[in-house]
Amino acid sequence: MRHWDRYLAGLMALLLAANGVVMLFAPLGWYDAVPGVPTTGPFNPHFVRDIGAIYVMCALGLAWFARRPATGWAAMAAAAAWLTMHAAIHVYDATCGASPLADIQRDFVGVYLFAAVPLALALFRKPADLGV
Repeated sequence: MRHWDRYLAGLMALLLAANGVVMLFAPLGWYDAVPGVPTTGPFNPHFVRDIGAIYVMCALGLAWFARRPATGWAAMAAAAAWLTMHAAIHVYDATCGASPLADIQRDFVGVYLFAAVPLALALFRKPADLGV
């Protein structure tokens, strides 16, 4: 399929945007609905909204790449960097916890996969005309 990378980036943008919008506008509902989140500490609506804003910004970076790869690659790479650092924090927390494999399994799709896809796109789908 032609432009599969752009379609994948667009899909990731939609998923990240949906998560971010829910975090921004229904933070308590998000906090209660996502497995494992309540075990990280008491509900803090400001913190949930802050992270929601980051997810929306990551979605915009991926959407930019999906629409215009040559100019949007850097924005997608920045989004991939944040998502990867976020996933690394989850790995660290899991290894320090009482049930690391269960924590990693719980976070596999929503944290690790959602970081791995943009990271792979940023590393392997750099537009040739950027010279990077």
